[in-house]
Amino acid sequence: MRRSVSSHLVLDVRSPAELVLAVAVADGAWDRQELLTVGTDEGPLDAREIKAPHGGRLHRVDAPVGRVVVDYTALVTGQADEPAVEDLDLEEYRRPSRYADSDRLLAFADDQFAGLRGRELLDAAVAWVARHVTYLSGSSGPTDGATDTLLARRGVCRDFAHLVVAMLRARDVPARVASVYAPGLKPMDFHAVAEAYVDGAWHVLDATRLAPRPSLVRIATGRDATDTAFLSTYGGDVRLRSMTVSAVALDGLPADDPAALVALR
Repeated sequence: MRRSVSSHLVLDVRSPAELVLAVAVADGAWDRQELLTVGTDEGPLDAREIKAPHGGRLHRVDAPVGRVVVDYTALVTGQADEPAVEDLDLEEYRRPSRYADSDRLLAFADDQFAGLRGRELLDAAVAWVARHVTYLSGSSGPTDGATDTLLARRGVCRDFAHLVVAMLRARDVPARVASVYAPGLKPMDFHAVAEAYVDGAWHVLDATRLAPRPSLVRIATGRDATDTAFLSTYGGDVRLRSMTVSAVALDGLPADDPAALVALR
């Protein structure tokens, strides 16, 4: 499997800031040819790589005042290893977090999914979100969490992922969020999906059903959007002027059986 991915960000930096980018493909068994450039009209800026959990790679940039352009391209051949299973992850990803506030959904999840376990529970949670939440661009805010999405019944991909994760954690299933490049996604953008641990392995879940799961390319993984945002800024005033994301499966999009368990590889 060959996948070509890219992202192009144009930022207006109004006062000096530290940028932390999560746009690079995660480490894995795949063969990766890539290029990341960050620069201004005056020339390139240094991007220092920082290793993150689950193969993620952040890039830290000290940005001066002015226009900053970020370009990332990668050709990914093959697939990564199946996600590793770590004891600490199985504990951490059962806990409530900022945007996956599972502690507020305990009664709701007990009512909706009582008696369901394992794969049956995963299927039911994804089906509930897909059936009751409408995908609508721009319908949620940056501070909305799973409970907000449950009440509003609309959101974007990260809202779908947060709600699936929170429902599963409320039923004591380890679950987390991954940001990905998603060939076949419409509208094209960075994409967010859920991962859940069942039957001894991590499996990817996407209640939006907007892209085939076997084609996804992992970028970052964590508790929720706090750990997976494509851009974090510190100590300055930064505005995102424009963004373009591309993800193409060069050998054609694979089939995705909704009933199948799929690992994010």
